[in-house]
Order: sequence, then C-alpha cells, then structure tokens
Amino acid sequence: MINYYLLTKPGIVLGNLFPLAAGFLLASRGTPNLSLFLATLLGLALIMASGCLFNNYIDRPLDAKMKRTQNRPFVKGTVSLGGALFFGLILFLAGNGVLFAWTNLLTVAVADFGFFVYVVLYSLWKSRTIYGTAIGSVAGAIPPVVGYCAVRGHLDGGALILFTMLVLWQMPHFFAIALFRLNDYAAAGIPVLPLEKGLLRTQIHMVLYIIAFTCAASLLTFFHYTGFTYLLVTTCLNLLWLIFCLRGFTLSDSQAWGKQMFRLSLVLILSICLLIPFDVVT
Repeated sequence: MINYYLLTKPGIVLGNLFPLAAGFLLASRGTPNLSLFLATLLGLALIMASGCLFNNYIDRPLDAKMKRTQNRPFVKGTVSLGGALFFGLILFLAGNGVLFAWTNLLTVAVADFGFFVYVVLYSLWKSRTIYGTAIGSVAGAIPPVVGYCAVRGHLDGGALILFTMLVLWQMPHFFAIALFRLNDYAAAGIPVLPLEKGLLRTQIHMVLYIIAFTCAASLLTFFHYTGFTYLLVTTCLNLLWLIFCLRGFTLSDSQAWGKQMFRLSLVLILSICLLIPFDVVT
C-alpha cells in the first residue's frame, strides 16, 4: 500500500495545502468556518493526490531516464498499472464528492480545471515545449483560488490576485528546480529554459518574475484585503529573494545556487501564506 501512497506525491499535496489555507482564510475575513475549511482541505487534497498519480503514470518513460525518479513505483513495476489507475479514479471521485457536498459548484469546477491543466496539458506537453513551466504554474496557482471560492462562492479581485501571485512565484521556483536538476532534465529530453536558452536568460527571467511577484503580492494591501504589516513583511522578504537572485549573476556554481533559490522560494511562499491570515482586513 505504501507504493500507492507514494504515487500521490504526498509532499507536493501537503505543500499546496498552505496556499489553499491562505486563500480560504483571506476570504473568511477573520471568521472561518472550521467544518468547511476541513472539507475543502480534504476534497482538494484527494483531487491533487489523484492528479499526481495520473501524472506519475504519464511520466513513466521520462522518470525512467532521470536519476531522481528511477525508483518511483511505476518505473520499478512495484504496483499494478490497472490497480493504480483505479485508485487514482477513486481519489478523484472522492475529492469531487467532498467538495460538491460541502462547498459549491464553482469550487468543484475550479478544482477540476486545475486537475485538467496538470494531468492533461502539463503532463502531456512538458516534454514537447519550453512553455511547460508556464502551463504547470497555472495548475499550481489553483489551490488558493479553491480555498477562496469555497468561502465566497464567486470569483473576484482577491481570487485573481492570489492566482496571479502563485503563477508568478512558481516561475522562478521552477526555474531554480530546472537549474539544480539540469542533468536529469537533459537526460529525459525535457526542454526547460536553462537547457534551451541558457543560464543568463534564465536568470534574467527569474529576476523579472520576482519583481512582478513583489508587485502582485502588494495588491492585496492596495485593494484592502490585507493590512500594512503584511505589505511591509512581504516586501522585505521579496527584496531579500531578489537580492539573492541577483547574486546568481556573480556565482560560478549555478546548480548549487539554483538549489538555494529553490529552498528560499519555499520559505518565502510558506511565510506569506502564514502571514496572510494574521493581517486580513475584516
């Protein structure tokens, strides 16, 4: 059973629940509904787990070529393909059932849209186009919107800002992964930006996306969703991220720098997700 569990990429699922929680608590404006919150977490977690399993299935040929993924259950043949796909379907249906019962149709639709983008568009196209990173960023930006819609039942400026923030954050985050996993991506033939356009262009893109993310994050305060404590702290964190990114132009070991940028991006987005509920404008 542990192999079926590993197919769901639990680390990725858990990591995406923090933005979901931030979106939910931002929309709640200081008065969260605990049962709705737990149901939204569970429902989306099941759908994301299903998406990760189907992504693992589609990625089998690529995973076999990359050192870090050669021990995944599908590659090693330690799970039944039919059984795993059935498990993924059950997870998807269960997640939809939970969201349908506890939230609203818009939340279900947004969650399923994210599933479609990740499983169909991203999984099938990432080995064919340099824009796979951008496609994946759309799917990765869905969790906070799901959390937001579960409370509000409609899309508005707050949901759009959260979505934009996550899209922009993911681009330098994914580029950092591409840098320190460059050998794996080269072995699998995945056309990531550093391989196709080189290190310098990747670094320039990272700087521009971090600046854009900083601007997008500030909109939550300018449109009165959060207070000035949020604005001050997030701006300082983003400036530190930008400064460290700029240091990359002077360093010779791009893979080590990419790994550090990856870790820093995780700390930054987690900090922002934790900060949002404490400075929501009620």
